[in-house]
Parts: sequence; structure tokens; C-alpha cells
Amino acid sequence: MDMHGFTPVAERDLAIAGVRARRLVHEASGAELLLLAGDEPNLSFAVGFQTLPADDTGVAHILEHMVLAGSERFPLKDPFFEMIKGSLAGFLNAMTYPDRTVYPFATEHPQDFLNLLQVYLDAVFRPRLSETTFQQEAWHLEPGENGAALQLRGVVYNEMKGAVANPSRALQHTETSALFPETAYRHESGGDPVAIPELTYAGLKAFHAAHYHPARARFVLRGDVPLEATLATLASYLDGVERVDPLPPPAL
Repeated sequence: MDMHGFTPVAERDLAIAGVRARRLVHEASGAELLLLAGDEPNLSFAVGFQTLPADDTGVAHILEHMVLAGSERFPLKDPFFEMIKGSLAGFLNAMTYPDRTVYPFATEHPQDFLNLLQVYLDAVFRPRLSETTFQQEAWHLEPGENGAALQLRGVVYNEMKGAVANPSRALQHTETSALFPETAYRHESGGDPVAIPELTYAGLKAFHAAHYHPARARFVLRGDVPLEATLATLASYLDGVERVDPLPPPAL
């Protein structure tokens, strides 16, 4: 089978998960792939990136929203909503954690899997990231009602106003900041509404270029996926990519 530039570097049984795990590395770029083979009806995929925050602007969270708002190959306003309408997938999502961002999906149909794979890869590696979308998802100013002063608005800004008002979340963030004061975990990865307006469009694009670099991607495959076709699709985004050093791990 043509591995399309991927080379197996390690293999072991993971009995607790009932899978045979194989770690592969794309030789040209250095991107890594974890293949989990086992008895599973779903064909699952995820691509993840290390997105440690350096401040409270919520850049990783805002970027997650913008990545899902159209790409070079699929320049739709909301391609993921269109996928939901036409896909057989049982799971489609994206999640921002305090130190990583992950884009997973699962379906039982091989062709649906390959279709979704193309949309996901184009979204993360070649998003449009327009300034208009930045203003919509991050923050912008708009006139208040009945001639009131200008108001801050934005999808993530409004979302996080509600999130940080939750006492449980506020307590958790305070505890984490106190326990890890010299690490990235002291920051509000989702974005603090007070700090979100400090994020610039240029800053967001720079964050994407550094953290979503194809060589720094980590892929996971689970189930009896069409492996050769999948590797070929992955390689189409990795071939010719300059190898870069990994981002430093979280400091503890």
C-alpha cells in the first residue's frame, strides 16, 4: 500500500481501549498520525493543534469559530451547517481546551468520511479568515439602541460574557490561576470579555500561522477507515510544507 510519505515509527496494543495503535510520521513535514485499529463501526478522524494562550484575549477560541466559517476550497458562510444537512455523520464538532484545539468527526460511511475529511482539512489549513468574520466572531462596536453609546458586540465576546458570569467556572479559573501562576493555564483560554477587544486581526492571523502550521498538526484515525485514500488526502496538505520545530510543551 502506498503510504504517501508516512512512515510507521511505533506500534503497540492498547488493551484498555481494545485497539492496536500505530504511530506514523510524515517524513517531509514531521506531522504525526495515530492510527487506532479495532472493532468499531464508526470511522473517526480528528486533527488537533497545541494552542497555549499567552493572554486572555481568547485567540484560540475565536480562531476555532473563524476556521469553521469557510475555506479556500469551500468558501461558504457556514460549511459545517451544510455538512450537517447532507452528511451521514453521527458526530461533527470542534473544541477549544486550555492548551489545545481539536476538530473531530465520525461517520459509518467510507465516502462520507472522505468527503468530511476534505472539508475539515481545508478548514484548518486554508481558512479564509476574513477581517469581516473576525469582527463578527471576536468583537466590534455598534450603535446602542435609541442613540445610546457604542456597544461592544461579537459572537465569542457575548458567549464569554455569559460563561465568566457562571460562579462555578469563575471559581475553577481562579483556582487554576492560583495553582499554576507562571504557566499558560493562568489565562482564560476561552477569552475574558475585558481582554477580548485587545486582540487584533493581525494577531489572530499570526496565531493561526504559528499554531496551525501543517507540520505541527496531530492526526488521529479510529476504525476501519479507507487508509490509503485518507493518507493521500492528508499528504496533499503536507507535501512541500517546510518542517518546523515543535512548539514548546506547557510549562508546569
